[in-house]
This record gives sequence, C-alpha cells and structure tokens, in this order.
Amino acid sequence: MLWLVGLAQAGEPPTMDALGEALASGRGLPLPDLPELDSWRERGKARVAKARSAAADRESSEGAFKPSGKKSGWFGMGRKRSVPKAKISAKNVNSMVEALKVLYRTKVRPLEEETGFAHFYSPALKDADFDAKPTVLLLGQYSVGKTSFIRYILGRDYPTAQIGPEPTTDRFVAVMHSYDEGVTPGNTLAVQTDKPFTALQKFGTAFLNKFVASNCPAELLEHVTLIDTPGVLSGEKQRIERSYDFSAAVEWFAERSDLILLLFDPHKLDISDEFKRAIGAVRMASDDKVRVVLNKADQVSTQQLMRVYGALMWSLSRVVRTPEVLRVYIGNFRDAEYMVKDNADLLDRERDDLLNDLYDLPRRNVARKINEFVKRTRATKIHAYIMAYLRAKVPTFGKEKWHARQLEKMEETFQKVAAQHALAPGDFPPVEYFREKMQGFKVHKIPSISKRAIERLDEVLSEDLPRMMQQYGNPFAEAASY
Repeated sequence: MLWLVGLAQAGEPPTMDALGEALASGRGLPLPDLPELDSWRERGKARVAKARSAAADRESSEGAFKPSGKKSGWFGMGRKRSVPKAKISAKNVNSMVEALKVLYRTKVRPLEEETGFAHFYSPALKDADFDAKPTVLLLGQYSVGKTSFIRYILGRDYPTAQIGPEPTTDRFVAVMHSYDEGVTPGNTLAVQTDKPFTALQKFGTAFLNKFVASNCPAELLEHVTLIDTPGVLSGEKQRIERSYDFSAAVEWFAERSDLILLLFDPHKLDISDEFKRAIGAVRMASDDKVRVVLNKADQVSTQQLMRVYGALMWSLSRVVRTPEVLRVYIGNFRDAEYMVKDNADLLDRERDDLLNDLYDLPRRNVARKINEFVKRTRATKIHAYIMAYLRAKVPTFGKEKWHARQLEKMEETFQKVAAQHALAPGDFPPVEYFREKMQGFKVHKIPSISKRAIERLDEVLSEDLPRMMQQYGNPFAEAASY
C-alpha cells in the first residue's frame, strides 16, 4: 500500500500493473514521503530517550539501587514482574562509608521519619556525620585535668585552653585540626554543613553561645577530634541551673563519639547529681565506648592509691549498675616528673595503654561507623515495631484518654511487642525514658506502618551489609590483623 502511495506522489497511476513495471525496470520500489509519520516517529524516539535519561538520573540520585530478576513484557504485560531487590552498585559508591550513606538514605532514614525516631532519640544523620573523624569526649568535674590531658597528648596548647585550680573551661570546646589557628563560634559551626554540628541547633542559642571550635595544626588532630567539656558542677553550684540542658548536650556528643573518657583525681572521687545524670546520658549512648581515667595518681603513695582505687570503684558502682567493670586507666598526664615515684612503672604502663587506645581510633574508624550504623538500624527496627503496635490500636474517639492509659501500660506494651516479633528485651529502651518521651508525642499523627517496611531493615543487616563488606573488605578483620 505504501508503494502505491509512492507511485501516486511520483505522478504515475497507482495500480498493481504500474507497480510491476517499476519493479521489472529495475528502478526500485518508490518510497512515499510521509512527513506526519516521520514526525510521529521522531517524537516517539525523543520520548523513549527522555524516559531512559530520567531513569538513569533517578538510579544515580537514589544511590544506584537496581532491580534484579527477569524483564517485564511490553508495558508490563506478558510476564510477571519480579519484586525489585536492592543492590549496591559499585560504580556509584567508592568506599564503605559512601555505601553506608546510601543504605541509610534509602532504607533506614525513611522509616525513621515515618515513626518519629528523632523525637525519641537523635536527629537524622547527615553526610557530615558519616565523614567525621573519630571523636574523643572528655567528661569530669572541674580541675581533674581534662584540658591538661588534651595539651599533653597534643604536645602543645590550643586556642581557648586555660588551666588552673578553679573552674576554667566554661563551655564545650571542639578541638579540631586547621593550619590557621583560631576560634570558631558555635552559632557559625551550627550552619556549616561540612561540619558534623548542624544538629546542635536544637539546643538553642543559649547552648551555641557556650560552644566553640578551637582550631590548631597539631598532628594528632588530622586524625581525631577532641571534645572538652565544662567541669561538672558539684555541691551548692549544681543547684544553679545552666541555661541549656547539659545532660542532653552530653548525650548528643556521646552518641557521636568513638571514645568517652570519664576523668577523676584522687581528691575528687564523689559523683554529684549532675555528674550522675551526665554518666547516665553517656551510658544511654553506649557502654562499650566508656573508659575511666584516674588522673594525678602520682600524688599519692602505693597504699593510698589502693584505697583511692577502691573508693573510685565503689562510687562508680553506685551509678553504673552493671556486672561488667569499666576499664580504669591510672596515670598523670602532664609534662613533669612524678611527684611520688613509687608507682612510676605502673603509671607508665597505664599511660601507654591509654595512649595506644587513643592512637588506635583512626584505624578502627570504619569498623566503629559500621558498628554504630548497625546499632542505629536495630534501634530503628525496635522503635518501628513499638510505633506500629501503638498506631494500630489508636481509637477513633477518646485519643487523649487512650494515650494516658498507654503511658501507664508501657512496660506491658514492650513485653507484648517483644513476644510478638521474637525481639530481645534488652534491645528495648528504658521504660521510664520512653514513657517520658511519649508524653509529648502524638501517635495518631504518624502514618500506618507496614510490616514489609520494617522487614527491609533485616535485609540491610543480613544481606546489604555483608555484601558491602565482601566488596570493600571487612574492616573488623583488618582491625584484628594489627
């Protein structure tokens, strides 16, 4: 038919005889000129190219998760489409940390946002949190040697450092590396997206006014960030309230720290109420990162040191109610001879152990990030199951009374959720802590949570992470090989 149209456009009769003559003469079959058909075909090609480009951009922006299985038929017909299974594409991630970012953005963070995870725990992570250097948090009462400890391991002073018998550090100080020495105010740090401090804006201007970054070119700071804290108040001073939530700020830094040092000295073994709350906040973040440092131990004799050590362990047992004993380092971290040399060998070995633990942090950085990612993923899973259980029971009327009853029955709710999904009771948050957070949370405002969305977190732990460690190398094996 198209060839007959071509004959007519050439001025010849559109008949089968004329078509036979054209074929026998060797001129070839005439092709018709159909501009509308050509235009339609070009528009179709453009639409296909645009769709392919959009799909490629979407795959790249969403972390290169690609579906697996058989291809579907024309317009999805003819063959049953398989369920897409997320896989990390090697061409879009070049390290384990980058792969963790992709997993968090695509599988963990969406469920955190649906279930209000940030209201109960820490805010959503940003890329700067994954890229941050290992962090060491120092916590203790005033004049126990926190600032002196930092000066000792850096081998130099840093901006804002003040040392004296009176309370000298009155703010949180992030000691960071920079070839330009100086101080960056907290309000400026909170808006710098390349720094892991943007989430501190939630504590308000009162806290940011008491937070600075001290920049200096010390070699250790190329690999580690140190957080100096205000001396914990004791006695009458602790009754004077700070202008910000000190315990909440300590908990925020503790969650993001790789090592937490609780400093004491032989003359300050008591634990005040504020120090007790701060230790409780630290333990909420993680127990395995906490170390105890008995500083200025060269000021007492061997017999006195034994008594001081026993008194310290007794004080800690009143706060840290676990059968495991915290690791305690004994030493004096200052550039001077020991005042009492009876225990010089012991103090030297203890100091070397602590410094080795500190200098080992950069090598274990990736392993620590994976460990924290797994802990956060499990916490998100537990939280999602709790919220799904409560959300399914929200009544149409009388929501306020129902909410009040649920606060009273929170422990029973935890037991039911644990039994229903075969979860370990130890993975659940403290009941009182969760009940306090629940008071200001509206369960009926969150969307219904599907079981499949929660099960995807199990896939992260059982499939995605093992595949990533196989692809990029197991950092835990590397750390153990040293």
